[in-house]
Amino acid sequence: MVTVLIPTRPDQAQIGAVTASRVLDYPADKLEILVARGKQPSVQRNAGMKAARGDLIYFLDDDSLPEPGNLRRALSHFRNPVVKIVGGPNICPPDAPPLEQKFSLVLASWLAFGPSRARYFPVGQVRDASEKELILCNLIARRQTMLDLGGFNEALYPNEENALMDELQKRGGKMIYDPQFVVLRRPRPTLQAFARMAMTYGRGRAEQVRVHPTPGSIINFIPAFFVLYLALVLPAFFFLGPLVFILLAFYGVILLLQAAVLAASAGPANGLGAAPLVVLTQILYGLGIWRGLFTTLRADGQGPPTPVTLERM
Repeated sequence: MVTVLIPTRPDQAQIGAVTASRVLDYPADKLEILVARGKQPSVQRNAGMKAARGDLIYFLDDDSLPEPGNLRRALSHFRNPVVKIVGGPNICPPDAPPLEQKFSLVLASWLAFGPSRARYFPVGQVRDASEKELILCNLIARRQTMLDLGGFNEALYPNEENALMDELQKRGGKMIYDPQFVVLRRPRPTLQAFARMAMTYGRGRAEQVRVHPTPGSIINFIPAFFVLYLALVLPAFFFLGPLVFILLAFYGVILLLQAAVLAASAGPANGLGAAPLVVLTQILYGLGIWRGLFTTLRADGQGPPTPVTLERM
């Protein structure tokens, strides 16, 4: 039995993930589609998990469009009882507008997202994975494992799944990245929305580290140090001279190489158009990190109750 769990807003009428889930290649009597309406996704997902009938929970965002064969593909991995979670990328549909296509190139670039580019582009082969490569809009997990871990930390959003997966690995659980376990999902539609996403991701990572510190998160703080360097480079010039620009020149070379790679895969216009967005993403992510280091966090499970309405579709 598999439960597809989809959090959405209270007033959301059309839910693309529900429509796509209804045509999954899986026996109807073994498939449950559960919509959790509310305003805090980690709370909604926890409520949905507790009410779910499935042995496996397939987590989708409300705009995730899974490939029809995803469940059968995932079940082939779960034949190994050590495997607790299977995930794959969410990729931009080919008919998305040009700006969204550029955003998808940024998300799939090494310079902007490092190993986490695998969340947005099929990378490599089926392999053991960490939270760096998996994302909650396309993730399937053993329900009992999730409950045994205490569910998602409701003090975190985003990055609630990253903290949970870190804890799972500490306990010896195995996670799989399958590059062919794919959902279609459009990036943010506007530059403002994309910028807000980058800052939110940075804030979420910093808050995660404050609640669940792990050595693997050190790499995520590189953009924060880059932002600090940019803030200090001009004042430092008056004391150290041109030497302070060496790092900036090196970064420029790396950026040109990344633009060339993107141009080779998506055309010169898209590659060159995405390069400034890569820089913007790193700066905004770094600013989000600095913000997240000083936000006020509520304790997990505390604070005013967040209403959740569950609907079986």
